[in-house]
Amino acid sequence: MHGEFLFFHIPGVANHVTHSWLIMAFLALCGFLATRGLSVYPGRFQNVMEVVVGALNSLLIDTMGEQGKKFFPLIATLGLFIIVSNLLGLVPGFISPTSSLNMTIAMALIVFVLTHVVGVQTQGLKYFKQFLGPVWWLIPLMLPIELISHLSRPLSLSVRLFGNIEGGHIVIIVLVILVPLLIPLPILILKVLISFIQTLVFMLLSMMYIAGAMEEHH
Repeated sequence: MHGEFLFFHIPGVANHVTHSWLIMAFLALCGFLATRGLSVYPGRFQNVMEVVVGALNSLLIDTMGEQGKKFFPLIATLGLFIIVSNLLGLVPGFISPTSSLNMTIAMALIVFVLTHVVGVQTQGLKYFKQFLGPVWWLIPLMLPIELISHLSRPLSLSVRLFGNIEGGHIVIIVLVILVPLLIPLPILILKVLISFIQTLVFMLLSMMYIAGAMEEHH
């Protein structure tokens, strides 16, 4: 599927990277247009952006509480980037950056590293006690289990998002080849739904991991 015609391509640069640049430029433009003339009586575009940002903020507070507000820029950026990336692949001539495992791993590693940085900042060295278990003689058992549990988080985040987006594209391409005169509209609708669900899952898991790192384990 990556050999198809692309409207946006830079020789020598991976397609998922160039499309990531395109999405970043698009989101930056949206942010500029929404804030260049802030008004008490917003126009249509400002109103739409306020609804989107408000929904993301409500989701974050419901999941992490008031203490999660400082992570809003990261969570909102991830959410907006992922949903636009997912949907971009449905447009002929473009691909989804999230259909590249390299891209999803990069985002998952950001969340993974931040989780443990926040844990240490919040709890100090006591944060690492969770890896050792409640009593010292359980350390040989609990340490490997906890390490595997935490190391599997970025793998789970990245592979889940990559697999659903890439798999959806493959299904659509196969169906279009098999029935070229009849666009599989139900599959496209399902793909849009999956795009939103996978964005929500990535955001929720990221918030839960970060919130869990701030809680003291007993």
